[in-house]
Amino acid sequence: MATTTPLAAESARASRPEPPAVKARGAVRVGRLGLEHGGLAAVLGLSAALEFVRLSRGGYANIYYSAAVKSMLQSWHHFFFVTADPNGLITVDKPPLGLWLQGLSAELFGFSPLSLLIPEALCGVLAVALLYWIVTPRFGRVAGLVSALGLAVFPSFVAVSRDNGVDPLLILLMLAACGVGLAAIDSGRLRSLLGSAVLVGLAFNTKSLAALLCVPGIGLGYLACAPGSLRRRLTQLALAGAVLAVVSLSWIAIVQLTPASQRPFIGSTSKNSEVQLTLGYNGLGRVGGQQGGPGSETKRFLTAVQERPLVRPGVEPGVPVSKALAHELKTHQLAPTAAPIPATRHGSKRTRQRSKLPIPFGGPRSPTRIFGTGLGDQAGWLVPLALIGMLALGLALRGRADRRTAGLFVLGGWFLVELLTLDFSAGIVHPYYSSALGPGLAAMVGAGAVAIAYFARSRSSRAAFAGYLLAVAAVAATVAVEFMLIDREGDPLWWRLPLVVLCAGALIAIPLLRRRAGWAVGVGVAALLVAPAVYSFSVWLAPVSGTFPTAGPYGYAGHGGYGLSPTSLRVARSMIAYLNTHGATEPYELLTQSADQADGLILLGLRATAVGGYNTTDPAMTGQQLATLVADHKARYFLIAGPYASRGGNGASTAARLVCPEIAGRIWAADTNGNGSYLVDCAGQASHLRHPYASARAFEARYRTFFAAHPYPL
Repeated sequence: MATTTPLAAESARASRPEPPAVKARGAVRVGRLGLEHGGLAAVLGLSAALEFVRLSRGGYANIYYSAAVKSMLQSWHHFFFVTADPNGLITVDKPPLGLWLQGLSAELFGFSPLSLLIPEALCGVLAVALLYWIVTPRFGRVAGLVSALGLAVFPSFVAVSRDNGVDPLLILLMLAACGVGLAAIDSGRLRSLLGSAVLVGLAFNTKSLAALLCVPGIGLGYLACAPGSLRRRLTQLALAGAVLAVVSLSWIAIVQLTPASQRPFIGSTSKNSEVQLTLGYNGLGRVGGQQGGPGSETKRFLTAVQERPLVRPGVEPGVPVSKALAHELKTHQLAPTAAPIPATRHGSKRTRQRSKLPIPFGGPRSPTRIFGTGLGDQAGWLVPLALIGMLALGLALRGRADRRTAGLFVLGGWFLVELLTLDFSAGIVHPYYSSALGPGLAAMVGAGAVAIAYFARSRSSRAAFAGYLLAVAAVAATVAVEFMLIDREGDPLWWRLPLVVLCAGALIAIPLLRRRAGWAVGVGVAALLVAPAVYSFSVWLAPVSGTFPTAGPYGYAGHGGYGLSPTSLRVARSMIAYLNTHGATEPYELLTQSADQADGLILLGLRATAVGGYNTTDPAMTGQQLATLVADHKARYFLIAGPYASRGGNGASTAARLVCPEIAGRIWAADTNGNGSYLVDCAGQASHLRHPYASARAFEARYRTFFAAHPYPL
């Protein structure tokens, strides 16, 4: 009697349509307790270990979001509009839902690093469990377990789930939308389809247009596979689209209808508009091209008046002037701004020796970008296996009544749309964006492996040969990619020989065993999962970078704690002490040019406000407004330049840099250069701030006369 292998049996069971009565109820068959549930428990335990072990080392992780949550807790007004600073001047550059989740956790359990990080880690583990429950009814228990394992060890997904960004909640909501969408396809019920639309709308309120990448798969799956007439399906999809629009745009509409004087300035926009933020900076700009993206031209935002001033109004006649300052004034050249201090590396000796700078972008657009530097080690390990698995699954389908068909449309469609977006977007593509590729890829790996095994054990020689070719192509292509990544990233080096031996043995065994070919396919797939799993465990070695969360022992490590290097932390504490003893005003104890300068200070307890937002260029405050605050003794000190200063500034920072006297760094910055920033005192400068350019020209003429009378040897 022929022996049925688990992989092949699951494929055969999943290919049989359920009885109409069962499909109408939308029921999901739950298998008996046993090996299946033990395997699921092991996968979830592995996922929890990857997400929670040493999680506290991350500190406040992404301090931009952490500082925003601390600011949001000060009032419900700040909370609703997701303000980035304690004074409610400007918002963060994302929709509210992800930060609301962290804010509620911080309100319930107290503001601390773990109250911000634990919700994200929980989202990661829940997504692994949810993927299993979505895949299993359509592709079988083995496919469900392999899919869950593939997502649990997906490097980028592991990294973002240990950060306090918005991506874990985004992925969980998109995955839930796919699951409810598949239930709607099975039953044809409108309410299920509307439920899927609501979940996508919530995801939209987590990360804008990124949430819509799962919609094409759901829509096509419903159109192709749902019961009922074509007209009925189109009508239901139109209603679901309307619900999606209402849910997605509800918060944006409230913000837009609120008078600008009664809400914060919308960060990362030039027109104080949530619509501009959603469609531009957080939307089409990421795909079609924007500043800093590989598909756009590089432009310089700096102008002469935005650069570091050629004169220092704080240097009064008769006070000794440094040679560097004299040279700066005589030659009209700027002294170089200090570069940011690199992060301290953690981990093994080999890691410290081969550590590298962070890779914030995904590289040039191409079909192979997913394997390139930046994206490859975070997401490229199993892409060939997923693509060839999709092909095998497509060949195994038995029409629209086959429940696997809808799964291929929804989960496979999501995978392909994400992959194409990552490969060909002309705007900014950070490597951690690839985390959203994980669920679709993992589902195609699990379902595709079962489909390949189904062909490999077929009684038909032609089908068995086709299955063997698919297995060889999938394993060979994936091994080649993993070898390339292991060689480039240097990890896991010890796995190269076992990888070849196990995969070669599996390919040899498939035609020899024939009826047990499913076991051989399983061994090959398991071997291919080891490298990304080992790579993901590197998140235990050091905190992930808060801004660019990545896995890998040679990736960019974060600082933990307040997200500042030891030198930056010393400078921040020294500045706070200086401001507290030298007349810092209320409510604006310190104004900064960029959020990067203010965030750590906010976490340390200072009421700092970034007038230029995250990008330094947001017109949230003009020179006239700054002059009014100074005249009313509500603002005095301004921190200029620093990280991202090369992007430019706004009216307030330009006016301050032109006319406010500088305070020597050795006084406030703990005997350092201030990490590239310099502090100015605007007290008594209100009239000059209203006319900064005329005042700057008067200052320059004044000091040119002084230097002409007092030349300095250079």
